[in-house]
Amino acid sequence: MKELNAGDQEIAEKIYLIRGHKIMLDKDLAEMYGVETKRLIEQVNRNSLRFPPEFMFRLTNEEFDVLRSQFATSKRGGRRYAPYVFTEHGILMLSSVLNSKQAITMSIKIIEVFVKFREMLISHKDLLLKFEQLEKLVIHHDDEIQSIFQALKQLIQQKNEPREPIGFKLNG
Repeated sequence: MKELNAGDQEIAEKIYLIRGHKIMLDKDLAEMYGVETKRLIEQVNRNSLRFPPEFMFRLTNEEFDVLRSQFATSKRGGRRYAPYVFTEHGILMLSSVLNSKQAITMSIKIIEVFVKFREMLISHKDLLLKFEQLEKLVIHHDDEIQSIFQALKQLIQQKNEPREPIGFKLNG
């Protein structure tokens, strides 16, 4: 499994989970691509057929408020409108409408981070499956251990009645 290096970590910190999609904000992408957010959105609008709702959507005000609370920014200043967000496929499509070398390079880097996330998720699913198997095994052993403890308790609770000595007896 690939690990996230420092550069990847910076990108990963700008990926959020909204509506079941891993997304990135328009302003973060614009910054990485070296363009103004306004210009990025202009290019998207000029090529709207390339960006269906599963590639890009606008956050609701409620979603934006929740997201804003995650990165601790105030309501004053900044944006007047909720941002557009782009899924992995939307980010890939951005590189075709923003035809700069920096945009293409950053798109590739961002997609690599998404792939690493996917690999890590698959690895975590494998670990979860192994933990579930261990849990079943332990539960089975717990039942057996309980039986052993019950047998030990019965042995301890039995009265120690004097027994006839074992061994050879000498008559005489």
